[in-house]
Amino acid sequence: MSKSLFWRNPDIPQIELRRVEDGRKVNYAPHSHQQWSIGAITHGVARYQYRQDSYAIAEQDLVMMNPEWVHSCNPVDNQPWAYWMMYVDTDWLTQLSFEAGLLQQPHWQPISRAMIRPQDHSHLWYQDYCRVAEAFIDDNSDLLEKQSLLIDFLLSLMSWLRDVSVSVADSQQPQLQKPEPLPPQALRQVAALLEQNLSETPQLSQLTALADCSEGHLIRSFKQYFGLTPHAYLINRRIQYSQQLLKQGMDIVDVAQQLAFSDQAHFQRTFKRLTATTPGQYLKNG
Repeated sequence: MSKSLFWRNPDIPQIELRRVEDGRKVNYAPHSHQQWSIGAITHGVARYQYRQDSYAIAEQDLVMMNPEWVHSCNPVDNQPWAYWMMYVDTDWLTQLSFEAGLLQQPHWQPISRAMIRPQDHSHLWYQDYCRVAEAFIDDNSDLLEKQSLLIDFLLSLMSWLRDVSVSVADSQQPQLQKPEPLPPQALRQVAALLEQNLSETPQLSQLTALADCSEGHLIRSFKQYFGLTPHAYLINRRIQYSQQLLKQGMDIVDVAQQLAFSDQAHFQRTFKRLTATTPGQYLKNG
């Protein structure tokens, strides 16, 4: 098997799966995903940075990322490690959980945990995760089996996570992660402006005028609430959108031009810095 592979199934468009066999070859800059994501460490050790917290992770640990929460995961002293990553469409997972009675309203609720270690539970979540991943990429596994295993796993896990969260709250124990308060309206307007036209880069003066604050205050405040500076936020959004365009069949050169990268090489470098793979590899393994 090559070092890094992606799987996508048009019959299960809500899921994207990635397998990395040699994590020493991947290095992530801080970034976020629009999907809810869950990864399984299958070998070795690594360092998981999730917002302001840092975790040492090892074989059989599961790591989770809420949509839009900034994170990175990288090797430790060039030690080998390997992992699965599963990216789950947030709207689909929210509706699935709501229809199963796990949410009172069809609105995403951030998961309080950053990770699940083997010693944290009696249920074998790691083994179940790997069973789903293996079935997803198995050509001999039929569609109904893939869908059944996936949905059963996700709903069982969401139910367990909800119960664990309630238990922690009842016992007055601190949560591993707490949602940040909503950003002030001015900062939400800045984020909206950045997302309005991903092919343009606003001037800092435009952003400070919109937020009605100084340059230093804007940069610090924006990073506090969104986990990235305004420029890094814009670049992250461009890469997220580029993945959608690539999956829709757009040529790499056209994607680079549409998203205002100076040239294809610039786009490829940025894409790899945030996704630890090249656009060509992302397409080839899809």
